[in-house]
Formats: sequence, C-alpha cells, structure tokens
Amino acid sequence: QVKLVVSGGGSVQSGGSLTLSCAASGYVYDTWCMAWFRQVPGKGREEVARIDTYGRETYADSVQGRFTISQGNAKKTAYLRMNNLSPEDTAMYFCGTGYVNNIPACPMEFWGQGTQVTVSS
Repeated sequence: QVKLVVSGGGSVQSGGSLTLSCAASGYVYDTWCMAWFRQVPGKGREEVARIDTYGRETYADSVQGRFTISQGNAKKTAYLRMNNLSPEDTAMYFCGTGYVNNIPACPMEFWGQGTQVTVSS
C-alpha cells in the first residue's frame, strides 16, 4: 500500500504562485508515476500534470507553461510549482500515484488527501 501525504495549497491573488508537494512511501516496484489532479464542485477530476520515474512529464493544455512538475527525494516526492495563477485554477488539488505497466501506461492506484487552492482576482 502506497501512502501519499500532500502539503501546500492555500490562498493567493491572481498572478501569484504556489507550490504543492506530495510525498510517497511504500512503493514495492521500481517504476511509478505521480500526478496532480484538480476538481471543482460539480465537475470531474482533471489531470493537471504527471511525471514518472523515467522523467517523462505531461501537462494539461490549460496549465502548460505555467505549472511545472518535478521530483525529489529519490523520485518519491512530486512537486507542483504553479505560477501566474488565475481564478480559473481555483480547485481542490489531489495527488495520485500508480505503477508503470507494460502497455505502457500508469493508471492511478493510490491517492493522497486533497488540498485547496484558491486564487482571488
């Protein structure tokens, strides 16, 4: 069982920056991915950014160029640096992780708690 502990989040004015972190423990295989998602009430969960142990990164179009995902702590911590935030980025942010399989794909299997990000205009 992989455990994820999320920190960061909070309130910021439009144009500001925040950094989220997600610390994982309990991996039993050597390759995994970590991803950030966000959700607003009444809408589905949106994947924001993803990174895997090969260093491959992907971003949603809505955050490309503003958000950066990175790894630390032997790739067991994922950071999400969010720059130039706008009110449209207001959401509950979640961290997820899973193992890279042979397809290759990396479905989310474990989730951390959410952290609220609120951007005021």
